[in-house]
Amino acid sequence: MCFIYLKSAVFIVSLPLPQPTLIQQFRSLLRGRGWLSAPKTQKSHFDKVDVESRVIETNRPITDLDVPDADIVMPTWWETAERAAKLSPRKGTKVYFLQHYEAFDYVPKGRVEATCRLPMHKIAVAQWLADIARNEYGDLSVSLVPPTVDTKQFYDPQSRAKQPRGKQLVPTVGMYYTTTPWKGCDIALKAFSIAAKKIPNLRLVAFGCGHDGPLAHLLPEGTEYNKEATQDQLKEFYSKCDAWLFSSRSEGFGLPILEAMACGTPVIGTPAGAAPELLAGGGGILVKPEDPEDMAKAIEQICQLSDAEWRAMSETALETVRNYTWEDATNLLEAAFYTALERQAQLTNKT
Repeated sequence: MCFIYLKSAVFIVSLPLPQPTLIQQFRSLLRGRGWLSAPKTQKSHFDKVDVESRVIETNRPITDLDVPDADIVMPTWWETAERAAKLSPRKGTKVYFLQHYEAFDYVPKGRVEATCRLPMHKIAVAQWLADIARNEYGDLSVSLVPPTVDTKQFYDPQSRAKQPRGKQLVPTVGMYYTTTPWKGCDIALKAFSIAAKKIPNLRLVAFGCGHDGPLAHLLPEGTEYNKEATQDQLKEFYSKCDAWLFSSRSEGFGLPILEAMACGTPVIGTPAGAAPELLAGGGGILVKPEDPEDMAKAIEQICQLSDAEWRAMSETALETVRNYTWEDATNLLEAAFYTALERQAQLTNKT
């Protein structure tokens, strides 16, 4: 949860890492694994950001005493939306940041839906989320603020050396490897297997989420795989590919699409998150959901392009990122905050 001041100051309040429950401790003891230790401090997204933050000492309700008075208070998850709704008006106009439709199988759907009906101005990161807020919850004033990527972090290293990039000498596609079902790793692997029968020298590169997992043996022989790539290494993986496979079944937005495009790599993507909008301009190919064969056809299509045709698609992918900068995104976000303040002022005047 973050608290935004219009004087350009940001204050972030977050909860600590979850502690093992008593039931989890007993199960661990019964299985002979001993007493579970408290989770160690992990790296945070805010470690290198010059932003004041506070971690609440326990996983308890957040109260007015925990947060400063502000212009805007912005919850970023359905549970924090519940907590923000109980804060006094002094803590700021409430703005709900929708990064996904969070009625997942493992959360209480009714409570999630209730937060979507809260009288908070909504900011959606993708059109499909804005459509849900409008069509299913009757909110006709949703601000669409898509994220973008840092082109100082994601770029084609060859372009910085003034060496225009062309197709790979060996046809190569890439993917993010994870065992999380909704990421669709199985779809991408099946698509690669189908395409490889028609492109015998087709190569796969992948990076993962820090562990091999039970599906590691499914990676084709010869795959270049880094199970724990650093953020600085990601551009190297994207830039080795003629196409990047985005196979998610569900996404809030889908930042890997923009990360790959910023490196000049066309994307073959399922219609999850913002993929329909991002790929509409021709910087990749949108394929059918749950259809490895359609993704395999797209792999063949890109691999069969001439070098000139591939460079044109690559340039289109780059333009998709160049045409929407961090400045554009921050301007939209600031405009959304002002819209929220104006709506709150109108509501206050009516009462």
